[in-house]
Formats: sequence, C-alpha cells, structure tokens
Amino acid sequence: MSPREGGDEPNGENEPTDRGGGDGNGDSDTARESAPLPTGDDLEAIQSALIEWYEDDHREYPWRQTDDPYAILVSEVMSQQTQLDRVVDAWEAFLERWPTTAALADADRADVVGFWSSHSLGYNNRAKYLHEAARQIETEFDGTFPETPEALQSLMGVGPYTANAVASFAFNNGDAVVDTNVKRVCFRAFSVPDDDDQFATAANHLLPEDRSRVWNNAVMELGAVACGKQPRCEATGCPWRQWCRAYATGDFSAPDVPTQSTFEGSRRQFRGRVIRTLESYDELALDELGPRIRVDYTPDGDHGREWLEGLLEDLETDGLVELETRSRGIHADPEEDRGSSSDDANESERVVRLKR
Repeated sequence: MSPREGGDEPNGENEPTDRGGGDGNGDSDTARESAPLPTGDDLEAIQSALIEWYEDDHREYPWRQTDDPYAILVSEVMSQQTQLDRVVDAWEAFLERWPTTAALADADRADVVGFWSSHSLGYNNRAKYLHEAARQIETEFDGTFPETPEALQSLMGVGPYTANAVASFAFNNGDAVVDTNVKRVCFRAFSVPDDDDQFATAANHLLPEDRSRVWNNAVMELGAVACGKQPRCEATGCPWRQWCRAYATGDFSAPDVPTQSTFEGSRRQFRGRVIRTLESYDELALDELGPRIRVDYTPDGDHGREWLEGLLEDLETDGLVELETRSRGIHADPEEDRGSSSDDANESERVVRLKR
C-alpha cells in the first residue's frame, strides 16, 4: 500500500484524486525490463524542457502561489482523494476562518470537523489530524514549521508523501514526490518497472538539484495534464516526446492503464500525426517526415521507410496526401552532371505533401 493510500491511521495518507491512485504494484500486466535512465546532456535537456513547459503554462491553483507551509499543508490534506478544482473554495474558506496554525490550534475541534463535513472533504479524521498537527506546531515546535520531510512526518496525519510535498513546495527542500501520475510518466517515458522502490529511485534521479519546488509541481502537472490515462501528447505540447518510449512506440499502457487503448499506437494515430506535421511544410522527404512522427524512426528499422511508405500510400489512396518519386541525380549544371557517378544519377527519393 502506498503512503497516500493508507486508512485513517495517525500517520496514514490518501492519494489526491487527480494526482493519482493505486500503489503501482497492482494487477497490471505491463511489467517490463528496466532501461538505463538518461544522464549527462540528455538529463539536463529533459529537466530544462519540463520546467520551461510548466513555467510557460500550467493550471493556476492558489496554493501554488504561496510558500506558506501551513497553507500548503491544508491544501495537501484537503486534496487527498478529492478533485483539486473542488478544493479551491474550501481551502480559501478554511484559511479565512483559521489563517494560522495558532488560530487553528485554538479552535474548537468540533468546529473544524463540522467545517470538513459541510464541505464534503472526505474522512473527518483528516480534520482531527490537521487540528492536532497545528497544536503540535504551536506546542512542540514553538510555532515554527519543521522544514525537512523527516521532521514533518512527526506531525499527526502527515505521512511520507505529504511531508515531502510540504518540504518541497514550502521550503524547496524535498525529494522527488512520487504519486501515481509521476509513476505513470516514469513508466511510459523511461521504461521504469512497476515497482515502488524503482519509481522512487527514478524520480529522484530525474530531480534537478535544489529545484524540488518547481520540479515536483511540473512533473505532477505533466502526469495530470499531458500524460493521463488517455495521453494528450500533441494537444498539450508534451515536452518529453523526444525522449519518450511510449510516444516512440505508441504503447501507452501503464500501471494504472493495464491495456493499451484501441487508438494509442494505432495506424490511425500515426496517420493523424502525418497530417498535422505536413500542415507546417510544403513537402517533406520520407526520411525528414519519419522522425517527426515517431522518435524511434530509422530508415531501415522495423518502423522505418517501408513502414512509413505503407502509411503514406494509404493516405494517398484516401486522397489526403500526394507522393512523388524524385531523382536526386539530376542537376541544372551539365558540368556538374559530368562529375556524378551513374549510381548518383539513378538515386531517387520520395517526397510527400498534403493534397490541397
């Protein structure tokens, strides 16, 4: 059982709904061999691409605009198995009523539980634990929030996931946050096996040093927005397409997506990629088009020129594209032609364009 799937134990946690569920070790039939994780320049490029994608555009939640650990803790507890969009109003009302740990610690516990129940925030024990955690901060920590994941776990109801999230988002001092969305991304993009320890190792390997605040927000956003159970790679401009095994192969299964959809990885999906790519070009040679629609394209590979020609011939039959075979040995300058070998003169390439 993952840290955020526990019952209402004093230090148990529950996974936020749109940050995922499932322990990553269920009945998935998607086991695979581990592949080497990116290093060096590739790792830096992967890190930069994700952070730039996140900073350019992401869902705006008010707790992302603060580094107040109390406000962040409240958002994390409220988000357990509750859609984030439903949390916003409750979070704002809670902080208006009890704006500090001191105010919450002084509150009547029945009032806190009543608020929780009236806003349909799930198990009432979470409200009791949050109230008790505020009292601990006031009495045991002299009103100052602990800053490390280890110290934060001493608070009532705070397990490893929430402790790490608060350390990251409030203090930029956490390890990689690993929820189901992060597991799904690691599994699909980098072939990380369906194992909690390996997910944690991979997520921390990808984490850039001293960037846990932005990184953990960004990778969870990637899993929630771009790499959900139904991936939206092109629609969201996923920044990891260049390196992603799932995008290369079309196999988007994952621990919480046990079977591949009828669309993902289908010829229909790649036909759509061809059309969208050609909309930006007058024409492309096949070996220029291939890498733009699947990152594992090599001319002589299993998904190379022969595979691509078959895809394009289907589109041509449907009246969507035009294919042309063009000699690459014909030159405008006769003197230049004299220097060409007979092999060069006979060499040809196929180009494709949208049928207008």
